[in-house]
Amino acid sequence: MSMRNSPKDRKQQANRTEYNGTTNTNPFFYCLQLGFFAGLIWGLVRWLLYIIHFTKVLPGFLADPFFRQSFLKTSWGHLLGIGFFIVFSILAALLYKLLLGRIAGPWPGLFYGLFWWAVLFPLAGPALGLFQPITKIGYDTIFTECALFLVWGLFIGYTIAFEYTDEASREPAGAH
Repeated sequence: MSMRNSPKDRKQQANRTEYNGTTNTNPFFYCLQLGFFAGLIWGLVRWLLYIIHFTKVLPGFLADPFFRQSFLKTSWGHLLGIGFFIVFSILAALLYKLLLGRIAGPWPGLFYGLFWWAVLFPLAGPALGLFQPITKIGYDTIFTECALFLVWGLFIGYTIAFEYTDEASREPAGAH
């Protein structure tokens, strides 16, 4: 009796490559999924922190160059902001995999999150008019956003590092 693959099985196989009987994760699709969930989870956390006034930075600050702030302060604007954070997280996950994907441990992810906080908050954010200069947004906002970007970077970095080391453990001895 011949077993045929269902369309679902063929789609899953297209997203993976086979190496000596084991399947390896496709890095591109893995980073898309990781970035989506990183953006969704930490975007919702950012929104919650904004609602309970831990941060003054709008959830949609990444969409500020494209939409009016009056819209970004509405519920639809908050939702759009989470969407923009998801897209940003997908791009950040792909970039992390490209640049730091083979480095194990939590530290690269923490530094990656800190890097993005430093790029967005002290440098690009005020220069692009996304929010007030860091000297005027207050310590609560500074510490909240920095902590959020640290755990966001840790989430992306450690997840990619874990997947790489997990894949390396599936390779036969001497394959490196």
